[in-house]
Amino acid sequence: MSRPATFSVLLQAFFTDWLMKQRNYSPNTIANYRDTFRLLIDFARKKLNRLPTALAVDDLDANFITRFLDHLERNRNNAPRSRNVRLAAIHSFFHYVALQEPAMGGIAQRVLAIPTKRFTRKPVDFLTRVEAEALLTAPDQGTWSGRRDRALMLLALQTGLRISELVGLRCQDIHLGSGAHVRCTGKGRKTRCVPLRKDSVQALQAWIKERAGTPTDAVFPNARGKPLSRDGVEYMLSKHLTVARQHCPSLNNKRVTAHVLRHTIAMDLLEHGVDRSVIALWLGHESMETTQVYLHASLQLKEQALAKSEPFPGQARRYHPADPLLSFLQNL
Repeated sequence: MSRPATFSVLLQAFFTDWLMKQRNYSPNTIANYRDTFRLLIDFARKKLNRLPTALAVDDLDANFITRFLDHLERNRNNAPRSRNVRLAAIHSFFHYVALQEPAMGGIAQRVLAIPTKRFTRKPVDFLTRVEAEALLTAPDQGTWSGRRDRALMLLALQTGLRISELVGLRCQDIHLGSGAHVRCTGKGRKTRCVPLRKDSVQALQAWIKERAGTPTDAVFPNARGKPLSRDGVEYMLSKHLTVARQHCPSLNNKRVTAHVLRHTIAMDLLEHGVDRSVIALWLGHESMETTQVYLHASLQLKEQALAKSEPFPGQARRYHPADPLLSFLQNL
């Protein structure tokens, strides 16, 4: 009878055979799973005092995984949503373990029984028209980076591209002729085209001419000519947000990220009467139900609904108990 595969062998096969070959997961998903197991292995090394190659699947039982998840929240300040993302990667691995090594099915089943944590869902953040204009005027148009940053933010505000889609754009993905549009590949490897307004076309024409790249070059490079990273985009936004706040005080109470720019165009489309199915296609959502969050966030739509309702007739009157016992309870 053959011996069960070690944790090291199973983990390597999980990535190279299961995720890459059989499931053909995207590089972003694989990178996310990789980071989860780097954190888990580092936590196991510190708590169990073992080298990564010496770890066994038995070491990573449900109690240990729960301790790891608690560590993410307490020591790394991960929100429940981030904790759930890490747990999803671990669940995927133990599904694979249960298939490959039935003898470890008991351990895998107990890990798979660890539930995701519920969390408070807050309304999405988005920018008003005035706030968006303040952010767009923040970059210094006398510098190369300022012109790049304004073109990037304008494109993000008008198309709602995800940050991964923005940094992955190539010059050949932008068509500025008749029927101007940008073509991108988003989640689930779905390719979509988003039309461009005249102001976006003008800004991109000027930028791409200055950029002078080949069709396969990144539209938005960094100072070294390489594609901007996700961190680079967030740093750029943070820098210009500091300037914009000086002219638009309402931005002081908002945390602006690339995803907030994505929410901004969705809210703008919704409040101008665009159907939710069109917004879902625009943003590349898997389901129209995903756009439901924008209905919850729009105070303008709720005010419009309230204006269509009628006030209740009559005047409010104070309640007077008709019995001594009810009067006693009322005065407690």
